[in-house]
Amino acid sequence: MADARTALVAEARRWIGTPYRHQASVLGAGCDCLGLIRGLWRARHGTEPEALPPYGPDWAESGGAEALWQGLSRHLRPAPGDPAPGDVLLFRMRARSVAKHLGVLTEAGPNARFIHAYCGHGVVESPLSQPWARRIVARFELT
Repeated sequence: MADARTALVAEARRWIGTPYRHQASVLGAGCDCLGLIRGLWRARHGTEPEALPPYGPDWAESGGAEALWQGLSRHLRPAPGDPAPGDVLLFRMRARSVAKHLGVLTEAGPNARFIHAYCGHGVVESPLSQPWARRIVARFELT
């Protein structure tokens, strides 16, 4: 399992510098945060887990449905134990809003870091600072 997590982190790092493109999932050409996870899934499994409907930047905020969380739960397992590199992180960006941002933990502990596709920045590796860490609502394994 450690080898799979190490490979996932290495693959995620290959995506650094990919521009942000809403609904896209192409290494080097563009992706959003879900597109990054889709690309990592394809690198591991070869194909998409399911067809995605078009989605807006608001991720169904008006209806309150946790569509992203439900989709992740269909295809990924909850990550056990303490946070570890390779965990897929699900974030709730504002209190009482739907969870709608994703990243991959690359380093755990006091110097925790994660990779994510961030609007206006593209795919970057960022410190998992307290403002980010407190927004995590779930962790998953991409196996």
